[in-house]
Amino acid sequence: MTTTEERAGLLPAVRAAAEQASRAILRHYAAGAAATAKADGSPVTAADNEADAIILAALRALTPDIPVVTEEEVAAGRIPDISGGTFWLVDPLDGTKEFIKRNGEFTVNIALIEGGEPVLGVVMLPVDGTVYAAAGPGTAVRGQPGQPDAPIAVRAVPARGLTVLTSRSHADNAAVEAFLTGRRVAERVAAGSSLKFCRVAEGVGDVYPRLGPTCEWDIAAGHAVLLGAGGSLTLLDGEAFPYGKAPTFLNPHFVAWGGA
Repeated sequence: MTTTEERAGLLPAVRAAAEQASRAILRHYAAGAAATAKADGSPVTAADNEADAIILAALRALTPDIPVVTEEEVAAGRIPDISGGTFWLVDPLDGTKEFIKRNGEFTVNIALIEGGEPVLGVVMLPVDGTVYAAAGPGTAVRGQPGQPDAPIAVRAVPARGLTVLTSRSHADNAAVEAFLTGRRVAERVAAGSSLKFCRVAEGVGDVYPRLGPTCEWDIAAGHAVLLGAGGSLTLLDGEAFPYGKAPTFLNPHFVAWGGA
């Protein structure tokens, strides 16, 4: 297990790895990378694979004793032993469908899991260089090129009601409608990738119900940022969200909340 100080010390190198991966992704984005289908039918591009290799190498050099689980490594059948409970979770290009659509709403996600909880997370948007990062409660920040990091925090729900974040490409509208029954809703905002967590973390949204399939690497970094900003994520019944669900790493439905 790492200490709070050790996690803070890791954060700059993790951000640097995300930045390097983002630069590689942008090269493919400019060139118009074509997609192929993985065994599960989900799309993958050369950008996913190059970013995956960059981050994998960086994390292995940074923390040789901590196993690294990445989306593309798992897709290739390479799953490390995570029984020790401490491991990295990486989605090198979260929102591949948004990447293919060229709408800019895709991210690089890197998270450290300890004791079943994400204790460090970095979410970077390659297109504009915005980064969200946290390494524990009260540490969440948003960084932008050429500007100092700005602390972020969840907000109390406005009197007018909830701003609900929904998936741009994967929303189950009927399930979301059922979840929201009886709740005061001001507006709904669609967003791609782990940006939904970040929108709640920075206080421009209030809740993100995910009532469709995801994997652990899709959400861990955003979850860490949300925790660092004072938010929470639970299963639909309020129980704690479980990490380390090898070999599939598939998630049950969950709800990410901002303030009360």
